[in-house]
Amino acid sequence: MKKLLQTVIASACAAGLLLAGNACAEPIRERTLRFAFQNAKEHPQGQGAQKFADLLSAKSGGKLKVRLYPGGALGGDLQSISALQTGALDMTVLNSGILAAQVPEFALFDFPYLFDDIREVHAVVDGPVGQQLTSRLEAKGLIGLGYWDLGFRSLTNNQRPITRWEDLQGLKMRVTQSPIYLETFNALGARPVPMPFPEVRTAFAQGTVDGGDNAFTVIQGKRFDQVQKYLSVTNHVYNPQSLVFGQKSWQKLNADEQALIRAAAREAQAYQRQITAQSQAQAYETLKASMQTNVIAPAEIARFREKVRPVVEQFARELDQEVVRDMYGAIDKARAGR
Repeated sequence: MKKLLQTVIASACAAGLLLAGNACAEPIRERTLRFAFQNAKEHPQGQGAQKFADLLSAKSGGKLKVRLYPGGALGGDLQSISALQTGALDMTVLNSGILAAQVPEFALFDFPYLFDDIREVHAVVDGPVGQQLTSRLEAKGLIGLGYWDLGFRSLTNNQRPITRWEDLQGLKMRVTQSPIYLETFNALGARPVPMPFPEVRTAFAQGTVDGGDNAFTVIQGKRFDQVQKYLSVTNHVYNPQSLVFGQKSWQKLNADEQALIRAAAREAQAYQRQITAQSQAQAYETLKASMQTNVIAPAEIARFREKVRPVVEQFARELDQEVVRDMYGAIDKARAGR
């Protein structure tokens, strides 16, 4: 009789006849998700991850737990993506542009001097462009759960203040493992060195590279101010962060478990963005006391922008033109509404 009742309920659920009640709800099972990321647990990236873990535990009655692996403990971002695709890892959060190796249009987020402020960033990632890019990840074995913030990137180095693009001539600059970063720093006359993030601090300390580019919170959180002398505020790239789940792990979850994860991800996103905005301002004030800091003049920023324009145009031609048009359209609309 019990089996017969279960069969009847299952058939009714499939037919959509019991959706108003709880009879179709699937049980939430005990599970621990593995979540790796590059920054420290105290960084806004880590705080967002902890918030997600807390929310998911609360929503699941403690059944869905999250084990955090901060500080690149399981390797760099490219290793994390591979681990997601094989099922060796469940979740990560990383600079969205790194996903260009999976979906080329994610390279849009690495375009130098694309965004003027955070409103423009959110207009793109929270709109049709961000949603379309997220949907394309599924064919690559990845599930996008939203976009977090990291902040505008600025330059640090051990040789000299950067006040104009010519000051970058010959400097060995660590860059993320993204073709557009390589070409951007080549255009500025630097010597770009692609390098996984966990290796960066040692490279700064040993002089393997002269400098790099990071958000203020990353510079402070990784104590790059102890191994870098100069901070030049360029705001040349804004890094949205993609919160990504591995499809192999996702398929092991039932529909109700997936719904709880999506709900926790939405709430954690709002929290993480707020924390990032506050932390960026605080980090900059702290760094001004420990590094020689300069803000590049608007006229020189315009010269930076012009110098890298051919790089943007080159990469834009290689991408889906509809997505490129939609992105610039979203930015223009945000600027018009300012």
